Amino acid sequence: MNFLVDLFNASSSSTFNNLATLTQANNKSPTLLIFLALGMLCGSDAIGGIYFDNYEIAKNVCSVGLVFIMFFGGFGTSWKTAKPVIAPSILMSTVGTLITAGLVGVFCSLVFGIGWIEGMLIGSVVASTDAASVFAILRSRKLNLKGGLAPILEIESGSNDPVAYMMTIIFMSLLSGSGDVSIPVMLAKQLIFGLGIGALLGKITAFILRKVDFKIEGLYPIFVVAVGLLSYGLTEWVGGNGYLSVYLTGIIVGNSKIKHKKSLVHFLDGISWLMQIMIFFCLGLLSFPSKFGTVILPALAISAFLIFVARPIATFGILSWFKFPIKQQIFISWVGLRGAASIVFAIFAMTGDAVLQYDIFHIIFIVALISVSLQGTLLPTMAGISGLPNRRFQFFNWLSGLLWVS
Repeated sequence: MNFLVDLFNASSSSTFNNLATLTQANNKSPTLLIFLALGMLCGSDAIGGIYFDNYEIAKNVCSVGLVFIMFFGGFGTSWKTAKPVIAPSILMSTVGTLITAGLVGVFCSLVFGIGWIEGMLIGSVVASTDAASVFAILRSRKLNLKGGLAPILEIESGSNDPVAYMMTIIFMSLLSGSGDVSIPVMLAKQLIFGLGIGALLGKITAFILRKVDFKIEGLYPIFVVAVGLLSYGLTEWVGGNGYLSVYLTGIIVGNSKIKHKKSLVHFLDGISWLMQIMIFFCLGLLSFPSKFGTVILPALAISAFLIFVARPIATFGILSWFKFPIKQQIFISWVGLRGAASIVFAIFAMTGDAVLQYDIFHIIFIVALISVSLQGTLLPTMAGISGLPNRRFQFFNWLSGLLWVS
């Protein structure tokens, strides 16, 4: 009987999800925030009454979702358009992520009186930006960005998750006190296997899609999905960075001359949205609003420091070298939304062997909630103040180059 009730609640929430999507056009709140709220409403602390506190299940579900999001992030990155801004983009996704994590880690250690390793773990978890949230908002508000900002934001948001993930794993190992863990060896394996397997599978997949005729067009999306899962699973199995691998595989396949590319773009876009909805709903379901009171102050402090100090320092410290206008740097700094990836990495921390002084999951949950609601809602306003949007809706036209076929 309880199962039927839970099934009814889940079905009802799916209906509300569809309604949320339909009302987004007239709503300034980000759509993904609505899915997060629906998950909270269905949870044990709200009207839904679905009790769910299994971090391990949530970790596995969200990991699968991130694989598809990362793969489409790579697949949708046009190398031709991204090439002119590749240097600042890569520096933002690597050095910028390290700077952000370091500043937040030092802040947490000094202000909250916790050990520097746990502080750096919190900084690592919250260091990456959320591409899904950024582009969902830009699309829904019909904003087209000048100055090649779209590819910069796409590359940074799509490629900084593997960096944050790698740092999270490293500091989890340090905090757990595992004596047999060699950080240099772990770092080398993460990069070598992540890059090697991702590149190899990308090349093989592109070759197969060019040369092999599957006869049935519907088999192409299935094959690509299998490749994405294989890229992540194989790399993780040998100790590499699975998210780096799947992102690189997506880049190589997406920038190759393959058959049925247009249909693959639409399919992967739909799957990516489905995974985003699933992740945000699952994270909302996993949260317990009754615990917010114990972590609200640390979460507010981290949010304020992240938005107004850490992210601006990282952005200005890197982009100033490339002579970006001040207004563009301000906007890029503001667009550094924290979302699903940060919360998922917090779940990784909760399922590890490390003993944590703070409830990292609920802290990061509130940080992401504030980021998506505050920064996301004001993002169109900030774009207008910075004078960045064009009048006509041409956003993502730079992706049109992906739609040619051999």
